[in-house]
Amino acid sequence: MPEERRVAKHRLVVDQRESVAITGVLDVVSFDEEQVVCDTDMGVLVLRGANLHVSSLNLDSGSLDIFGEVASINYEEQGPARSKASLFGKIFK
Repeated sequence: MPEERRVAKHRLVVDQRESVAITGVLDVVSFDEEQVVCDTDMGVLVLRGANLHVSSLNLDSGSLDIFGEVASINYEEQGPARSKASLFGKIFK
């Protein structure tokens, strides 16, 4: 029987443009030091900046914590992130 995930409602908290806490994360599509792309229950979220690091990720609860220099945050309703398999999905398949 498949295990059901309990993802929290989407919430985005930015602290001093140095750290970001996100809930409602369904999947992380890609990440590097300049961009983090994740699929949330409110659409695809693209976070751009410098020296970005994922400090914690829990897809069971839908939480993601990022620190670094945040330059921009953008939501995309549709995009390639929803149609491609995620990086973590490929690794843990």
